[in-house]
Amino acid sequence: MSQDPITLVSKDDKEYEISRSAAMVSPTLKAMIEGSFRESKGRIELKQFDSHILKKVVEYLNYNFQYSSINEDDDDIPEFEIPTDMSLELLLAADYLNI
Repeated sequence: MSQDPITLVSKDDKEYEISRSAAMVSPTLKAMIEGSFRESKGRIELKQFDSHILKKVVEYLNYNFQYSSINEDDDDIPEFEIPTDMSLELLLAADYLNI
């Protein structure tokens, strides 16, 4: 499997690059990447999400990938900040991406 980065594209055509390993945190993205769909070529269009939401999703996927192997009781894990005004949209994105 290639380790090339994945490009996620928002509704307003903003592109966010993410490592393939971090993208695989999401079972939905993993299925798209590993499947025979055009998304397996490294570009995934997520046109249901505005750029500010997709940017936060990318931040979370990177955060989750970085800290997933650390014991949850460890005090060195910083809290992932979620702005209150984005909560509902992020919840919908998390549901869609199974994260």
